[in-house]
Amino acid sequence: MTTDGFDEVVLPHLDAGYRLARWIVRNDHDAQDILQEASLRAFRYFESFTGGNGRAWFLRIVRNTCVDDRTRAMREPADLFDEQRHSDVRPTSDPEALLLRTDDAMLVERAMRCLPKRSRDLIRLRELEGLSYREIADLLRIPIGTVMSRLARARRALRVALERAIASPAECPESAPRTLRELPDRRACV
Repeated sequence: MTTDGFDEVVLPHLDAGYRLARWIVRNDHDAQDILQEASLRAFRYFESFTGGNGRAWFLRIVRNTCVDDRTRAMREPADLFDEQRHSDVRPTSDPEALLLRTDDAMLVERAMRCLPKRSRDLIRLRELEGLSYREIADLLRIPIGTVMSRLARARRALRVALERAIASPAECPESAPRTLRELPDRRACV
C-alpha cells in the first residue's frame, strides 16, 4: 500500500494516458472515453496499488482498457478529418521548410506503417512518449532485457523501412519486412 493519494499517483499522468490511448485507437473521442474508463478503473482499484512507478501502473491500465475496448467493439481505426491539413489558413513559416518537414513526417509515418505492430508500439512508447526501459517493461509486463532487445530490433526495422521508403514511392513495399525475423543481417544495416 502506498502513502501517496490517487491525485499524486494518477493525475500527473493523464496526458500520457491520453496520448497512449490516442495512439492505440487512433480516434480522439474514443481515446477520451478510454481515458475516462481507465481513470475510473484506476480509482476503483487504487487500494491495490502497492507503490512503485505510478506512471507505468496507470499506463498499463490505459493499455488494457484499449485492448478490452478493441476486443469488445472489433472495429477498424477511424480516419479523422485533419482540420489543420485541410484548412485555408496557411502557416507563417517558410513554404520550403514546411514542405521538407511534411515530407519527412510522411516518410517516417509510411515507414512506421511498414513495421510489425509490436515494433511500432515499442518505438512509440520509447521515442514519442519518452518512457524509460523500466516503464515499458512494467507496462508490457516483460523483462527489461526483452524491451532492450526488441527495441533494438524495432529501430533496425525502422531504419530498413526508411531506406526502402526513400528508395520506393510505394506505400509499403511488398519486400518490406513484415516480421523482425525477415530483416537483413545486422552488419548489412551499418
